Amino acid sequence: MDNESATAKRKTIFLVDDNITNLTMGRNVLSGHYNVATVDSGERMLKMLEKNIPDMILLDVEMPEMNGYDVIKIIKSKKETKNIPVIFLTAKSDNDNELEGLSLGAIDYIIKPFSPPLLLKRIETHLLVESQKKELWNYNQNLQSLVEAKTKTVLELQNAILRAMAELVENRDDITGKHLERTQSYLNLLINVISKRSLYSDEVSNWNIDLVLLSSQLHDVGKIVVKDDILKKPGKLTDVEFAEIKKHTIFGEKIIEKIKRNATEHEFLEHARIFAVTHHEKWDGSGYPRKLKGLDIPLQGRLMAIADVYDALVSDRPYKKAFPHEEAVKIITENRGTHFDPDLVDIFLEIADKFNETANSFKSS
Repeated sequence: MDNESATAKRKTIFLVDDNITNLTMGRNVLSGHYNVATVDSGERMLKMLEKNIPDMILLDVEMPEMNGYDVIKIIKSKKETKNIPVIFLTAKSDNDNELEGLSLGAIDYIIKPFSPPLLLKRIETHLLVESQKKELWNYNQNLQSLVEAKTKTVLELQNAILRAMAELVENRDDITGKHLERTQSYLNLLINVISKRSLYSDEVSNWNIDLVLLSSQLHDVGKIVVKDDILKKPGKLTDVEFAEIKKHTIFGEKIIEKIKRNATEHEFLEHARIFAVTHHEKWDGSGYPRKLKGLDIPLQGRLMAIADVYDALVSDRPYKKAFPHEEAVKIITENRGTHFDPDLVDIFLEIADKFNETANSFKSS
């Protein structure tokens, strides 16, 4: 393939910023991977959209005359441009402003000055999500006649989209995407046993287990609005920083509730919402965000508490080295009836060796 053909197949990105230094630096970072058009104002960029539709827009928030929020409102109000993915670039780190931007239709926030590798990774992940969304939309146009033969393929595609979304969040705090697969596997182990024992059968009997496991991937989606310097901090968090981390449960719930308002499939999203907002609640009522206690904590949250904590204990994290399996089991056992549902801990202890086997299988894969 000649250089001209390769360039033509590249994705096109509009980089919008009133600062010439930022435009130059951004072009230098991106031009090796994408076709980049730099624009120094929102007004000029909107004019360009009349003739050219890019694959993505990187949009500065703080610009004179027309700021990024004003620009995105216009972009999302027009049929021709509403589906263009927009990532905000900002020098300010403010959760309320970030949540406002996400509510207006932005897909992410990146704080300036940005890390070039992080910027490229975020863009790559979001373009993958958009590509898969377009494939899914195109596929659904002919789905009625193919529904039985292609249902499995559609579910796999939806799973890939969800995984890309969830991994986007995890890429921000240096946790490998394998965390999603491991916690799903641990949940599956627990749910299989409680189903066979008819434990909590009133709840589990009404579950579509595949949907429950799939929805668990979004349990940390609220981290998208937590600042990078907190997520990536290698040492112990201050009380203020920990308070910010704790907000990811509420942010996750709000994000999923917003999706629910525009969706027809609510069962999956309701499981996702419950996972997001309850997986840090504790059996004795000392958890967060709502200090739920005992059986007031939905079963999804009580299950994820064990899966999530076990994975955190046996995995390397920015702030700690991995604990041995035996130490992780000891910690979970010691917290039976305080952090964790005692009945679920008893189940966990019966199949702890399978948790260990699962963890080791991911290390060798």
